[in-house]
Amino acid sequence: MSNDFILNAEARADVGKGASRRLRRQAGKVPAIVYGDNQAAENITVMHKDLMKLLENDAIFSSIITLKQDGNEQAVILKDLHRHPAKSLLLHADFMRVSKTRKLQTKVIVRLANEDSCVGVKMQGGSIVQTLNELEISCLPGDLPDFIVLTSAYWTGGT
Repeated sequence: MSNDFILNAEARADVGKGASRRLRRQAGKVPAIVYGDNQAAENITVMHKDLMKLLENDAIFSSIITLKQDGNEQAVILKDLHRHPAKSLLLHADFMRVSKTRKLQTKVIVRLANEDSCVGVKMQGGSIVQTLNELEISCLPGDLPDFIVLTSAYWTGGT
């Protein structure tokens, strides 16, 4: 984990469809929930623009996020994200608390190395179809990789 992701949050008391719509429309915020680590679930809000900025880096989906709320910090991972089907709008986010001493199970992005130098693609006109985009792994939060790189001797022209 090489990235430091920090997200500011606020507690929210209003819950429900109408309250969530007002938050999105009037305040530019995304309703969210934080759960896990044997603590009660908390309803929170995060700024839409701040969360969108974090989402520009695809490592956010497999990294620890420091969630700052009312002077407290907690380590969380982004577990689920609900998007509007047609607009560039985030509807809801789910964050799961993590403990530094307990293993967590999460999905990590899979990337292919040397796609541009693959013999079958470059010289023989083939194409690469990646059917596996993520792997589920179990590890301590400090050992969580941003992504997993798959390489092949055939892709790089080796034997």
